Amino acid sequence: MNLSKVLGEKRWTQARLGRETEIRPNTISELYHKLVDRVNLDHLDKICEVLGCDLSDILEYEQNDKSTD
Repeated sequence: MNLSKVLGEKRWTQARLGRETEIRPNTISELYHKLVDRVNLDHLDKICEVLGCDLSDILEYEQNDKSTD
């Protein structure tokens, strides 16, 4: 989750993103601080639309360290 990086580059606050997307401040904070295990796709859509970015700007895949043996 690279939301903090994208917001910093655009000089946006979490509060502004919350207002523009109508997403609860707690949800924005959890995304910003990488405290989520699941992400609402509607939220990602709103965030990308408002920030004018692609999903790949916000999300980055990291391989799971746990083996699946």
